[in-house]
Amino acid sequence: MKIESPAFGSAEIADDKVIEFPAGLPGFEQSRRFVLVHAEGSDVGVFLLQSVDDADVAFSVAGPEQLGITYEFKLSDEEVELLQLKRPEDALVAVIVRKEDALAASPATAGLRANFVAPLVINAAARRGMQKVINRLGREIVLRALD
Repeated sequence: MKIESPAFGSAEIADDKVIEFPAGLPGFEQSRRFVLVHAEGSDVGVFLLQSVDDADVAFSVAGPEQLGITYEFKLSDEEVELLQLKRPEDALVAVIVRKEDALAASPATAGLRANFVAPLVINAAARRGMQKVINRLGREIVLRALD
């Protein structure tokens, strides 16, 4: 399938590389199919999660370990079913990162910002994903900085 992106132009993507987010992402519910891409020859620590449904929707994502963070949280039975998750080791976690506009940011917020309270959970085997909002009552997150 051919996709267009303002970030990298036109690209041919194999259908088996598409990740379906059945519920979309909060605020972007109309975009349900995404691909993970990165510039050839670049550091693959940060990927672009590009919508197949809307070329203007794309997010920079990174593994939390790239940012010195590990997660511990539980998925509900409904979330496991949504992801079609059969084995825990098939679950990948990523966080959306964005660069602050240096002119608009204060010195305290300049640089990269990451959304740690709503990580993406992707079943790599089934190519299904969701955004797990974990800052609600009854949900707990443990962030541990790596040494």
